Amino acid sequence: MSTVIYPSPIYGPVHSRRLGLSLGINLMPDDGKVCTFDCIYCECGYNKDRLPRHHRPTRAEVASALEKQLTKMHLEGSHPDVLTFAGNGEPTGHPDFAGIIDDTVRLRDALCPQAKISVLSNSTFISKPAVRAALMKVDNNILKLDTVNAGYIRCVDRPQQPSYSVRDIIEGMKAFHGHVIIQTIFMKGFTDGPQPQSVDNLGEDYVKPWLEAVREIAPMEVMIYTIDRETPDRNLLKATPAELDAIRDRVIAAGIPCTASY
Repeated sequence: MSTVIYPSPIYGPVHSRRLGLSLGINLMPDDGKVCTFDCIYCECGYNKDRLPRHHRPTRAEVASALEKQLTKMHLEGSHPDVLTFAGNGEPTGHPDFAGIIDDTVRLRDALCPQAKISVLSNSTFISKPAVRAALMKVDNNILKLDTVNAGYIRCVDRPQQPSYSVRDIIEGMKAFHGHVIIQTIFMKGFTDGPQPQSVDNLGEDYVKPWLEAVREIAPMEVMIYTIDRETPDRNLLKATPAELDAIRDRVIAAGIPCTASY
């Protein structure tokens, strides 16, 4: 299985399908994965196979590395379109996430003021006041909502917290009052193992209630996409451009901007 583990705390810049020239900020260890989900499509692999030996970078280490890289790019005449919190797990799980966001805003304003700050999150910590306040400070608060079907979430996203509730996640997203971008993966295929389960969430039984939740949340944008790299579960299949476009057009018809990445 070929999976990706990102350097820490800074990697790239890389060209993102959705965000442009992106300088990555990884708040997790550089030799493993720390995540509150264990998605069967995660490019970083399964949690059990990626147990880290190193510690997460400190707030000071993140700020120092980011300042060094942004200064270097500035002197070279190259500037990122976006500073993206992603990497080997859930960024909002870092104990100093709120302070790191403050440092990043300060460095962005000083060294690349045109760049946006994005956070790619699985939404599991958005009920924490400090995390919520920090996410209100970033340009692109990108939160995951793959479906509203609890059984599908247990099968595909596999949240590690027994208390996980998709209804609570939806309520948490609504509390951002529009300062949120919903990110959803659509795909087909089956799970590995002796009793394969379908992971096709393109049917009306999935799309209609998801779209109702999107309307309820009223985000500033929706990003839908499909698998792009090798996944730890080997029987997953991409959604087609036509399938994604059909869902995208329904979101747009509901009055919400939406992009589809193939």
